[in-house]
Amino acid sequence: QVQPVESGGGLAQVGDSLRLSCAASGHTFSSYTMGWFRQAPGKEREFVAAIGWSGGHTYYGDFVKGRFTISRDNAKNTVYLQMNSLKPEDTAVYYCAASPDLLAQRAYEFPYWGQGTQVTVSS
Repeated sequence: QVQPVESGGGLAQVGDSLRLSCAASGHTFSSYTMGWFRQAPGKEREFVAAIGWSGGHTYYGDFVKGRFTISRDNAKNTVYLQMNSLKPEDTAVYYCAASPDLLAQRAYEFPYWGQGTQVTVSS
C-alpha cells in the first residue's frame, strides 16, 4: 500500500513551466504504476499521464501533446510531472494516484490517491 502526497502546485502565467512532485510512502513504491489526473471546477476528473513500475512505459492524455512529461525516481519514492507551455485551461487540481496495474490509465484502476495540489494558470 502507498500513500501519495503531491506538492509543487501554485500560480503560473501562460507559457510558464511547473513541476509537480508526488512522494509516496510505503516500501513497495516501485511495484506501482503512478498516475496524474486533474479536475477543473465543474468538470470530470481527467487522465493526464501515467508511468509504469520501472519508468519504461509512459502514457499521456490526448490533450498533453508533448507539453507534459512524467518521470519517476524509485530510489526517492517520487514521481514528477513536468508541465511546460502552460495554458489557462490547465488550471485544475492535480492528483497523484497509484495502481498495482501496469497498464492503468483510468481513474477507477487507481485505488490510492493523494489530496491534490492546485495549479492556476493566469493570462
